[in-house]
Amino acid sequence: MFNLLIIPSIDIQNGKTVRVVQGIPEIDTKDYDNDPVEMAMIWRAENAKCIHVVDFDAAWDNSVKNLAVIEKICSSVIIPVQLGGGIRSVDAAKRVFDLGVYRVVVGTIAVEHPEVFKQMLELFGPKKIAASFDVIEGEIVIDDRRKKTGIKAVDLAVKLSDMGIERFSITDINSSGMLQGPNIDLSLSVAQSSGKKITLSGGVRNKNDLLEISKYTDRGIDSVIIGRALYENKFPCQRLWRKAEHGIFN
Repeated sequence: MFNLLIIPSIDIQNGKTVRVVQGIPEIDTKDYDNDPVEMAMIWRAENAKCIHVVDFDAAWDNSVKNLAVIEKICSSVIIPVQLGGGIRSVDAAKRVFDLGVYRVVVGTIAVEHPEVFKQMLELFGPKKIAASFDVIEGEIVIDDRRKKTGIKAVDLAVKLSDMGIERFSITDINSSGMLQGPNIDLSLSVAQSSGKKITLSGGVRNKNDLLEISKYTDRGIDSVIIGRALYENKFPCQRLWRKAEHGIFN
């Protein structure tokens, strides 16, 4: 039985949907719907049960320019929206929760300010906070993937598990946006070391990758975030659904 939760990703820069390769957004979005709100409604129409949003402007310089777009996404769909990017304080988390965000996915503060991360967990609860690991060759990178930490993902997973975290979002940067296949072993290693649930992100190319990942739901990988492969119609029937959504067959 296929019971893997598929979560479409909407990556935002300057209020627009952007394509992301190895953590770097590209401005050329000719193959994408530039309106993040419209994109969210399309994914909901295609039966998405959750949407993952990344605010690159907030991640890079703590900008709040995309908050209105994020609020509109939350009010336009009736499914949970989780948000990552630039959430490095309790106040920042509260601000986006007030917009309608269901869960925040945070990474940098878990490494640099674990006391703040623990405070978030205690204040909002583990259902509302997920830890995001951006990983290169087993090592966590932070500050929007610009700084190496020397910390192994499996080691930090154990530490955060002791704080009460229940979910990790794991991205292999070398796989992200490359359509070369997911790093399942990385996610499995974090699941095994922590005993917690894992959302795998990066590298998914097609339904065969999803079927392979689904073999490990009983070992902790219960969901997957997909970006580029969905936008570029790498799955059966997507193009048909997209045309129908835009009224081409009317």
